[in-house]
Amino acid sequence: MNTSSLFGVAALALFVTGCTTVEETASVDTDAVIDAVQADVEVAPALDVTIHDGEFATIQQFVTPGGVSVWLVEEPSIPILSLRMAWQAGRTNDPDGMEGLTNAMVYHMNEGAGDLDAQAFFKRMEELNMSFSCSASNESTFCNSSMLTDNATDSFDMIALAFAEPRFDDGPFERYQREQEVSLQTRETNAQYLASRARIAALYPDHPYARNTSTESLAAITQDAMRAQKDLLMVQEGMLVTAVGAISPEELAPLIDKAVAGLPAESDTVEPENVALAEPAAAPITVELPQPQSLVSFAAPAMTREDPDFYTAVVLNYTFGGGGFESRLMKDLRVEKGLTYGVYTSVSAGDKLQLWSGGGQTKNESAGEFIAAVKANMTKMVDDGMTELELADAKSYLTGSYPLGFDSNAKIAGNMMGVRLDGLPVDFFDKRNAMVEAVTLDDVNRVAREYLNPENFTFVVVGEPEGLDG
Repeated sequence: MNTSSLFGVAALALFVTGCTTVEETASVDTDAVIDAVQADVEVAPALDVTIHDGEFATIQQFVTPGGVSVWLVEEPSIPILSLRMAWQAGRTNDPDGMEGLTNAMVYHMNEGAGDLDAQAFFKRMEELNMSFSCSASNESTFCNSSMLTDNATDSFDMIALAFAEPRFDDGPFERYQREQEVSLQTRETNAQYLASRARIAALYPDHPYARNTSTESLAAITQDAMRAQKDLLMVQEGMLVTAVGAISPEELAPLIDKAVAGLPAESDTVEPENVALAEPAAAPITVELPQPQSLVSFAAPAMTREDPDFYTAVVLNYTFGGGGFESRLMKDLRVEKGLTYGVYTSVSAGDKLQLWSGGGQTKNESAGEFIAAVKANMTKMVDDGMTELELADAKSYLTGSYPLGFDSNAKIAGNMMGVRLDGLPVDFFDKRNAMVEAVTLDDVNRVAREYLNPENFTFVVVGEPEGLDG
């Protein structure tokens, strides 16, 4: 109900009554006046809010009158609103020959809008104590904002301006091109980039994920192309929002609708196929780079997020290489052998690409020994499995540390968006620890035999490594 309109109706009724004599008052039907005025008042439809009272957060789900799907955690004790907005299309929609276009577009989204150039836009954000920026991945495009709830109206006006009238001015565009030209040069001596490029070339060279910004594609990017890409990726249809702060659904919904009113209603984006990984390389792939250390990275197929074994893999990964100094790889390669300052592994279950990967750095002369030690630990895990104590420790850490992801508005908003993009249910946060606790020793040892066989992994070494022949 539009309470401000009702206040106006009541005031009008009092005014009518106050302007009559006692005798006339008897003949004035105040209820009729209110009913007549209300008939002309456009009352906003009530929001249909579904409330999930979870263990870590109470999440309110609703769709704005404009059709935007929102998850909100109302936190009245903190006068800050953390906002996440996302669209499920990203860099894979860059046109052929214009790789890097989406990255260029999101860079410019806070570089001026409407009558505000870049400097004026940032100054206005400072005055409002707000932030606003956008980014992109292969699969998604994001815009994030933080603001004082007292300034929410003005802050959402800034977001609306950025969405409807981004400037893509010459100054920021030329600066972006200069920065990217430097980046294209420096990446050729960046070991992480070179390792990633070699791994992609070996495992999925023809997939859209393998496309990369080049000098030629950077030169092809224009300001008009960025405007078109913004209108392609940032549309009202399918937009996802998560928010945490001192604001109610009734207050937030009109602000969101106003912010996105300038976006196109819909567009046709392209969804890439699932990545089909090539057979693993039989020998380590070497990328020559003159430096005193070698970067070793390795990767193998993993499972999807929906796979029943996903959380089994999470538990196994903690013990094998994901648990810092508590992991087997750190204890063996750093503490016992002194081969590295750090080595890690992780399980990535993206929508189109799933990898079990890891890496670390070591001296060039010990690169062969480093790889041999990683493979030996894989073999030991496959043959002998985890212990009951390791399983208990992994579960204890993974469940005990989980609440730390909910200790700020920004973290909660980010975690909710991750869940939404992964297509998980609203009660996921409540069930996650139970899924970890349900993992058994038989489970982890079975998954280890299936996924941690050294022959599954492609190894890439960047540097001037020695001892790889053995």
